[in-house]
Amino acid sequence: MKKNKTNKVSLYNRCLNGIERVGNGLPHPVILFAIFALAIVVISAVCAALGVSATGNLVSGGELKETTVTAVSLLTKEGLAYMFTSAVNNFTTYAPLGMVLVAMLGVGVAEQSGMINTLLKNVVRVTPKMLLTPMMVFLGVMSNVASDAGYVILIPLGAMVFRACGRHPIAGLAAAFAGVSGGFSANLVVGTLDPLLAGISQTAVSIIDPGYQVQVMGNYFFMCASTVLITILGTIITDKVVEPRLGAYNGELEGEEDESLATVTDKEKKGLRNAGIAALIFVGLIVATCIPADSFFRNAEGELLGKTPLIDSIVVLIALLFFVPGVAYGLTVGTFKDNKDVANAMSKAMSSMGAFLALAFVSAQFINYFGYTKLGTIIALAGASFLESINIGLILLMIIFVLFSAFMNLFMGSASAKWNILAPVFVPMFMLLGYSPELCQLAYRIGDSCTNIITPMMTYYAVIIMFAQRYDKKAGIGTITATMLPYSVCFLIFWTILLVIWLTVGLPIGIETSLFYPAV
Repeated sequence: MKKNKTNKVSLYNRCLNGIERVGNGLPHPVILFAIFALAIVVISAVCAALGVSATGNLVSGGELKETTVTAVSLLTKEGLAYMFTSAVNNFTTYAPLGMVLVAMLGVGVAEQSGMINTLLKNVVRVTPKMLLTPMMVFLGVMSNVASDAGYVILIPLGAMVFRACGRHPIAGLAAAFAGVSGGFSANLVVGTLDPLLAGISQTAVSIIDPGYQVQVMGNYFFMCASTVLITILGTIITDKVVEPRLGAYNGELEGEEDESLATVTDKEKKGLRNAGIAALIFVGLIVATCIPADSFFRNAEGELLGKTPLIDSIVVLIALLFFVPGVAYGLTVGTFKDNKDVANAMSKAMSSMGAFLALAFVSAQFINYFGYTKLGTIIALAGASFLESINIGLILLMIIFVLFSAFMNLFMGSASAKWNILAPVFVPMFMLLGYSPELCQLAYRIGDSCTNIITPMMTYYAVIIMFAQRYDKKAGIGTITATMLPYSVCFLIFWTILLVIWLTVGLPIGIETSLFYPAV
């Protein structure tokens, strides 16, 4: 029996080591996309020489018409000219670029002011012990509206609070990590991830239907329900599986705990109060502005939802909803003394986007090459024709795509990098099968989130190990992965079940978003 158990552990470790080796062997995402772009150049020339083509229904002149599409080579006079003359335009018109940068201007100010960190600390501080686990998971889910706050504040805070309550600190760390990273796509608030993924989807949609508008809040209803699901599952797994397995904590702390992580000063409390008042005033002004029948937020038909100025302004409104209370907080606690400090906070938020800008440039070239060469359209038409012929149906198709996305995430941690690769192929394919881009994006988000907590490729994985080693010197990749595996498996199973139920009932997945394309 003992030998059997040893063999299982050995196999488990070999699998983890294999995943780590493969992931570590991948180039940096920027270099990876540059390689992909060069590969498209070569493949397009080969496919054009072979006369590769596909036939199917595409939108032309506002109508679906049967069209034959043939591969176009980039290694021609026209193709080479296109690559050089369009490079800047490809980058500046890359849909996620403006969306993410604008949203980060507001979120960055709120983060630099210290408001988000204090808000997390304050909520944990006032939470009753019996609600500690669900609150920790819930705050983890909600914290992903701000880039790194959940990872650098909430996860170590979770371990500290659990230890202070006589519970195992690794269980607190696991609960927070499950919410922050395992529930990465779920939220009650639209954050920077929604416009980022919607922008990438929008670029992919243009391969089939340039007139289709991907809704930034196209996954909102489902993600709100997902927040509840992840909180419930995370609580049950922490209290019934993870903590009993860890047992009582009798270890010694390595180094001193940072008490500032758990302490909320009177000045910070006043800052939160003023930030809350500022947020309420801002929301009240927006609501009041929407009420008049001739409001500039309404369209010509007097509607607020759908293709309206209100919905088109959602990214700016998100930025302001973080910016206004962030400034109020900063001025109260002293992190902002004048307008120069606010401007500097905006600058710091933008400086943190350097890696994204580099990735955006090469991603934009890769996606636009796909469009120019018609390879994306050909793959989509051929794939749609194959899937239609085997007739697996919507439910099975969604399950397979969720599992595929989860598997891909084991080897590449960046959500946007993977979606940049998958969207140009799968979004058009799903559209040709009659399913909306937002639905395809939703299935991807589920799979991408669930395996975040078990892959060493996740950016903050090494940081999580470091946090754990403060309470267990022997903690390593195996410790974290073994602890988080129950969350990953349960999230994947039950989140997929929720999607199946949602599709079976036919509930809307987001604001002004249909399950089908064209909308029915």
